[in-house]
Amino acid sequence: MKIIVTGGAGFIGGNFVHYMVNKYPEDMIINLDLLTYAGNLETLKPVENAPNYKFVKGDIADRAFIFKLFEEEKPDVVINFAAESHVDRSITDPESFVRTNVMGTTTLLDACRTYGIKRYHQVSTDEVYGDLPLDRPDLFFTEETPLHTSSPYSSSKASADLFVLAYHRTYGLPVTVSRCSNNYGPYHFPEKLIPLIISRALNDEELPVYGKGENVRDWLYVTDHCKAIDLVVRKGKVGEVYNIGGHNERTNLEVVKTILKALNKPESLIKFVTDRPGHDRRYAIDPTKIETELGWKPEYTFDTGIVKTIEWYLNNKEWWEHIISGEYTKYFENMYGERL
Repeated sequence: MKIIVTGGAGFIGGNFVHYMVNKYPEDMIINLDLLTYAGNLETLKPVENAPNYKFVKGDIADRAFIFKLFEEEKPDVVINFAAESHVDRSITDPESFVRTNVMGTTTLLDACRTYGIKRYHQVSTDEVYGDLPLDRPDLFFTEETPLHTSSPYSSSKASADLFVLAYHRTYGLPVTVSRCSNNYGPYHFPEKLIPLIISRALNDEELPVYGKGENVRDWLYVTDHCKAIDLVVRKGKVGEVYNIGGHNERTNLEVVKTILKALNKPESLIKFVTDRPGHDRRYAIDPTKIETELGWKPEYTFDTGIVKTIEWYLNNKEWWEHIISGEYTKYFENMYGERL
């Protein structure tokens, strides 16, 4: 098969490209990414010379470009990771989230309608469900939970999901949607909680924690997420939504303290800062549907996954130091400049 993976230079998309290129040498994996601030081609170094891998730079919201790409490549499958995804950035610049997450998605869907595909898969988030109360640990998000967004980011992702499902109902497009809990693991952009804490703790810098650190997230190791998406694309029922969660709930403060303990750093580095507006209290996914229908189970607990993640950051300092310094933005020019 020929598979277009959008946003494949980002964190989850990059890990997914690694997974697919290595697992399916018979499939052609086309990585489409605009290389905005969170897109990093250094993430793809291990596979960039693989015979079944190809990188294309482009914008999913550029209709002429997308239609030309589909005309040339004629993909069998499209898996859309491409998204603006940082909640704080969405609060200061909502419009860019609408353009990429909503208009980019509908552009891809229109191209899929025009050129025909076997499957379009939308990678979404549990944030479309809003949040759960801290004092009700018995409550979980299911696929039937009403959408109740809290930020411009989650609103844009919920809108995209609804367009995807509407294109299935209206046009018969073969689609699936997955909604995951918070991912962590290798190649995570350093502005996110876990890599931010690791990189700053290693430099003995203050660790900013929102509010009192009581907000709860369900953590999912990124490789488990990649395996789940692959399973949904190949065996999931068309028109269905699948929740992907790890049953690994931790408060933000617990996450920070776990990392400090592993790095043998003092808790005095923690600095509580003013909470973000509309900060969701708790996310927790019930993954029963994907477990019972498709047989997926996460391989990693938070305790095993966080150790593996910390080890990766310790062994790959150059990767995240390049991002912090801004050097990573030069990689595209160094790698592809003479080929353009």
